[in-house]
Amino acid sequence: METKKRTEITIEALVQAPIEKVWQYFNEPEHIMQWAFASEDWHAPASSNDLRPGGKFSTTMAAKDGSFSFDFGGVYSDVQKHQRIAYEMSDGRKVKVTFAPEGGGIKVVQAFEAEDENPVEMQREGWQTILNNFKKHTETK
Repeated sequence: METKKRTEITIEALVQAPIEKVWQYFNEPEHIMQWAFASEDWHAPASSNDLRPGGKFSTTMAAKDGSFSFDFGGVYSDVQKHQRIAYEMSDGRKVKVTFAPEGGGIKVVQAFEAEDENPVEMQREGWQTILNNFKKHTETK
C-alpha cells in the first residue's frame, strides 16, 4: 500500500513564562478550554487529557452560536515532560510539539501534517491563532 507524503506545517510562539507553567497550561483540560479555538466566536466547552504514551486526549471545539462543533483528539506516542509531546490525531496525521528555553521564555514549536481538505496557508493560520491564544492565556493568567 502506498502512503501519501503529507505536507508538514510548522508554527511557533515564544511564551514568556516558566516551563512548569507552560507545560501545565498546555496540557491541563481546564486551561485547554481557555485557549483551544481559532476565533472569538468559537470556544472549547470540553476537554480531557491522559498525558502519557498510549493516552488519549479530546477537546470539543464549537461555534458559540451552537451551529457547529467537532472533537479534536488523538493518542500520544511520546511524552517527555517539559520537552516534547508527539501524537497521532484521530485521522492518522502526526503532530510533534517541542518546548525549549529561549530568550527568558519557552519556545513552543508545533509541526503537524496538513490535511487535504483546506489550503495549507489556512491550516497554518488557524493553528497559529490557537497557539497565539495559548501564549496570551499563559502570559496573562
